[in-house]
Amino acid sequence: MKAMILAAGRGERLRPLTDSTPKPLLMAGGKALIVWHLQGLARAGWREVVINHAHLGEQIEAALGDGSDFGLRIAYSPEPVGALETAGGIATALPLLGEEAFLVVNGDIWCDWDFAQARRIASAVDQRRAHLLLVDNPAHHPGGDFCLDGEDLRTAVGTCDGALTYAGIGVFWPDFFASVAAGVKMKLRPLLDAGIAAGTVTGQRHEGRWVDVGTSERLAELDLELAQNR
Repeated sequence: MKAMILAAGRGERLRPLTDSTPKPLLMAGGKALIVWHLQGLARAGWREVVINHAHLGEQIEAALGDGSDFGLRIAYSPEPVGALETAGGIATALPLLGEEAFLVVNGDIWCDWDFAQARRIASAVDQRRAHLLLVDNPAHHPGGDFCLDGEDLRTAVGTCDGALTYAGIGVFWPDFFASVAAGVKMKLRPLLDAGIAAGTVTGQRHEGRWVDVGTSERLAELDLELAQNR
């Protein structure tokens, strides 16, 4: 099973930090955000990781190399200026991800979820084609994204109470992206909504620590928290 880290975003809300540094290489607790993911994946038994990039992507490749420093093998999926959004980026990287289910992690989050759980999810023999990790709604996203009915996912907008936020971590099957051509820019949400309607998207709630590092203020808070806990 392979993992993909999404690292192509421009990081507009983190400017001017991201004018000269790609968002996944911003530091928190003495490590680049993406390094936290790579180390967590290695601890959980991963060996092959795909990373997409666009803005200042050459810095990401220079910093991480072939992944051997982390006990991993890293393959890169470069994207054009402006990037391809989440679904477009994943669809373009499918040749590198293989034919089995794979783990996807946003490069601009910090989370203490055990990546080893993804293997159990991927081994399920059922009709699911995507499985999302959900968290309690942060202050900057109070309305949430989805609701859970057991493990079944439901769209949150006006249809349920207790909405949760997509954590930017999920297990996906390659055919979930069959309708997206390589190199085409496309968001993930339309595919998720279609999958929810078809009953092929599931999810689970994570009650541990999760941070969406979307602003310089949240990055500074995470940096302080991790430094104190180190």
